[in-house]
Parts: sequence; structure tokens; C-alpha cells
Amino acid sequence: MNRIFAVTTALTLLAVMPAFGREQHADKNKPVVRRVFTEILSQGKFEITGQIYASDFVNHDTTQDLALDQSQGIDRGWRSAFPDLEMTVEKEIAEGDLVTVLWRGRGTNTGVGNGLNATGKKVDGRGISIFRVVNGQIKEEWTEYSGLLILRQMGLFPAHP
Repeated sequence: MNRIFAVTTALTLLAVMPAFGREQHADKNKPVVRRVFTEILSQGKFEITGQIYASDFVNHDTTQDLALDQSQGIDRGWRSAFPDLEMTVEKEIAEGDLVTVLWRGRGTNTGVGNGLNATGKKVDGRGISIFRVVNGQIKEEWTEYSGLLILRQMGLFPAHP
């Protein structure tokens, strides 16, 4: 009986311990990802990009894969179009090397960027991003948000009837 108990206990510990280690590792990835929203997008600190992103980073955009410089160009365009852009992390979930963030972006379109001319309109939208973090740096990203909602709030696309 003691032998069966010992084997069962050992197998249980082996099954639980790796998951515990992955969870601890995942929690360490959350602050890395949060810096994208708090420092780069909200404060425009693009000089810290090399600290946060891996050099071979890939943004799996809706229509194409983007390298780091292309992805950061789009981010700079949003900061230019919305100089007061404030990005807020509303929810975050981490598992293994993935961090998923439900975020909200707010700003006033007083600048020009990403093909948008200044309208003076306030925009409030949210989206979801999944990041893969390896060795403390972001290696991949997948993001979805409603561009149509942004255009409607800017008065550039008619609201539904």
C-alpha cells in the first residue's frame, strides 16, 4: 500500500510541477508585454523597442507578416495621428510563452499618420493582442481590433442606419 501511495504521489507531483513552472514563467512575461502599451504606445518611447522586441520579431498582421521595423512604423503612425494616445491594459492572461491582452485605446485625432488626416475627433476603441515571449523578449504578435469603429468615430465612414 505504501509503495502504491508513493508512486501515485510521485506521478502527481511530476504532473503538477511542470505546470507550476510554466505558470511562473508566464507571469514573468506579463510585464514585458505591458511595456508595449504603457511605454511605447502611450508614451512614444520607441527607443526602448530593442529591450522589448526580439530582432527577428514577426507581427502576424491580418493580411501579411510584418518585420519589427514595419510594425513599429505603423505604431509610430498611430502616435502621430493621435498624439495623446493612451493605451490601457484591461485584461491579461498568460500561459506558457503566450500573453493575451484585452486593451483599450483612447485619443484625439489631431495629427497625421497611417493615412489619416487630422479630424479633431476623439476615438475610443479596444482590441485583443496575443504575444509570444521568448527569453524576455517579444518574438511574435497577433492583433485584432475594429478599424471600422475608429473610422466611424472619426466621421470618415458612415454609421449604420
